[in-house]
Amino acid sequence: MGRGELTEKAWARIEPLLPPVESGGRRWRDHRQVINAILWKLRTGAPWRDLPERYGPWKTAHERLRIWTADGTWETILDQVVVKDDSVGNVEWTFSIDSSSVRAHQHSAGARKKGAAPPDGSKPFAVEGEALGRSRGGLTSKIHLAVDGRGLPMSVILTAGQAGDNPQLLPLLDQIAVDRIGPGRARTRPERVLADKAYSHPSTRAALRARRIAFTSPERIDQIQRRRAKGSRGGRPPAFDPDLYRGRNVVERCFNRLKQFRALATRYAKRVAYYRSEIIIAAIVLWLRADLQDTP
Repeated sequence: MGRGELTEKAWARIEPLLPPVESGGRRWRDHRQVINAILWKLRTGAPWRDLPERYGPWKTAHERLRIWTADGTWETILDQVVVKDDSVGNVEWTFSIDSSSVRAHQHSAGARKKGAAPPDGSKPFAVEGEALGRSRGGLTSKIHLAVDGRGLPMSVILTAGQAGDNPQLLPLLDQIAVDRIGPGRARTRPERVLADKAYSHPSTRAALRARRIAFTSPERIDQIQRRRAKGSRGGRPPAFDPDLYRGRNVVERCFNRLKQFRALATRYAKRVAYYRSEIIIAAIVLWLRADLQDTP
């Protein structure tokens, strides 16, 4: 087992979630070898063609990434490795939300970005813009992330680098659905959300109150001035607990761990669907590490 590859315990967790090696009259190349190839690519950020021979043909690894992106296999694996049992508190339901901009390499700019997929469906992942934006620094993408109280990824959205943070808060929460072990509906609502000033907007606070989700975020200076200018009609300042707010740093630490994968710290993928799958794969690794550390 090489550095960064799946351990025996991690492989035992995800092997049952993968398609049979022999299915549909064909035999797949060993799943573990191919996943280790994808992990090598994510960890090093090297071109696919530089994949070491021990991992097999690079086209096989890239094709497996494409197929399992199309059929949702990566999301299924992440759903299953997220520990579901609320009674042991593995999913800590105080969520932190933030975003991080990622420099996009010039190789990521070659995909067709205008319009939807072609009529023949030859580019099924094509979306307008491919979540690439331009700034003074060049091409950028932005990762919007929600993590639980331990700093483990729960949902992710990708946008162009110049996109605002606040409009993505509710869509991030809408993605969350953690199935329980045994009967009962999936849990979709955290107890509290921690976010910085970029998310401090009256409409956001009202929307979270309607969902019965506590919200901890400092007010922006312009909001404080506008409220004070109204005098008694401005209402009370929103409740803010600085001790709770200190826990928001878990999302920053999660970004640091994700960006240990060089292919995530710099975006090389042309299709945003592939880049999102790479983030999902890294999230699976983080969940497996945390779960196996807690396993006696």
